[in-house]
Amino acid sequence: MAPAPPPSPRWRRSFPSNLGDSCECSQGLSSVMALGLRCFRLVHPVFCNSLAAWTRPVSEGMLKTVSGRQNDRGQSMASPAVPVCHFATKKAKAKGKGQIQTRVNLNAALVEDIISLEEVDEEMKSVMEVLKDNFNKTVNIRTSPGSLDHITVVTADGKLALNQIGQISMKSPQLILVNMASFPECTAAAVEAIRESGMNLNPEVEGALIRVPIPRVTREHREMLVKLAKQNTNKAKDSLRKVRTNAMNKLKKSKDKVSEDTIRLIEKQISQMADDTVAELDRHLAVKTKELLG
Repeated sequence: MAPAPPPSPRWRRSFPSNLGDSCECSQGLSSVMALGLRCFRLVHPVFCNSLAAWTRPVSEGMLKTVSGRQNDRGQSMASPAVPVCHFATKKAKAKGKGQIQTRVNLNAALVEDIISLEEVDEEMKSVMEVLKDNFNKTVNIRTSPGSLDHITVVTADGKLALNQIGQISMKSPQLILVNMASFPECTAAAVEAIRESGMNLNPEVEGALIRVPIPRVTREHREMLVKLAKQNTNKAKDSLRKVRTNAMNKLKKSKDKVSEDTIRLIEKQISQMADDTVAELDRHLAVKTKELLG
């Protein structure tokens, strides 16, 4: 009787005994890899694509199968959204600068020991009134006798208004007469003042009588009046800047006696008052321009 064959070593039993077992193990491993790869594709498409490209030589056939199944089942499936960081552009920042800032409303009585805000307000309002008066007298399509009253004439006795040394009357809608019989020696000065008034007037002299023809209302004349209105508005803004500068200089003298926060609030209040007045000046100019151009 032949002896029984010796048992196989333990390390050999852990390996497949034939080629069929090896194929089954390979297929199982490939299925696990395919399933994991499929889950990864749903989590992060970008990373999955790079991983598929890296593993293609190992299991190219299995990847094709998995890819085909995913395309058949989930063509309409949306890919996970990738977060995007948006940065503010220069245009967006510029829009932010134009937003309305917090306004200051100080009680004038609380800061009257430092500066009189009421006086500053009155000076700014006077600038507005001067502009309105100029618009009413010098920037009109139809010239009236009253529009010549403000003209200042330089005489031997000083500067005098035209209506103080001459009698102004309206002979016709197209002609104004200035009778200088009471002060004939001022006739030449009055003629020069009328010509330099900025009203586009060309006076004619007949003895002591000054004839002032009223120009026809042409497009050129209207545009000239608009330019004159802009000039008057710019002069008013210059006067307003002087009022603001004087107020700020007066405020600086109190910096040693008042806290910096209080000074800043008063400065902001004064600047706010000036800005409001500028906006009012521009509004009156827009109304006058529309009136002149029709």
